[in-house]
Amino acid sequence: MILIDTPLWAAHGTVFAHLVSDTSYTELHDFAGRVGLPARAFDGDHYDVPAHRHAECLHAGAALTSSAEVVRRLNASGLRLRKRKGDRGILRVLSTRIGPGSRSDVDLVASDRPVDPALVFAAMTFIRDRQGAVAVTWSERRNAWSVPGGWREPGESPGQGAVRELAEETGLVVPSDDLTPVGWERFAPVVGPSRFPPEANLMQVYAVRLAETAPRLRSEPGVSRPPEWASPEEFALLAAREFWWPLAAYLLR
Repeated sequence: MILIDTPLWAAHGTVFAHLVSDTSYTELHDFAGRVGLPARAFDGDHYDVPAHRHAECLHAGAALTSSAEVVRRLNASGLRLRKRKGDRGILRVLSTRIGPGSRSDVDLVASDRPVDPALVFAAMTFIRDRQGAVAVTWSERRNAWSVPGGWREPGESPGQGAVRELAEETGLVVPSDDLTPVGWERFAPVVGPSRFPPEANLMQVYAVRLAETAPRLRSEPGVSRPPEWASPEEFALLAAREFWWPLAAYLLR
């Protein structure tokens, strides 16, 4: 069911309402497409609807309800994406496969603010060269292309872990001060054994831009496919089916 609350949330010289579905994101996106809401109005689990578009949504079939009921219905359906004020929700991916016999709900969030290091179990880094190409690496465990990243080791900060993983997987040595926070992912196991400690279930996402063009990459021992430089378009062909791709597409836009 498509729901909308009253426009009360002030921003950009007007007030906004929240348009949601308590059934699926597909239903929500289909409705937004029919009424002509732009993709940029989507914020992870809802569309922000300016006051002057509110009546149009009601006429198209959205049910008017309270803000509290919107939140209640999103929570009950499992479709609510929780994030900090000022962060941009990209998508809540439901019951995606993380490992053998394990599935998690995953929140994808763009943000230029780092998350609490105590909540971070791993980090990944989008590293681009002078021309905008992305360093991509092959994961033997997942049998898929990704970007450098992995779990923190004891005593490491998220940034230190990201720098170590970059060096191990690509041979690129980057000062931790060059890492820019660009987002985070939250994992909530729903099926099978959890791979993430409940007190630290966030993946910190960084970005780095190099001054060189396609510096040489070095393979990590035991990896069957060497790292490569890929254009954003090539990267999409390699990884567009991965659960984290919506965040990557936003960051590489």
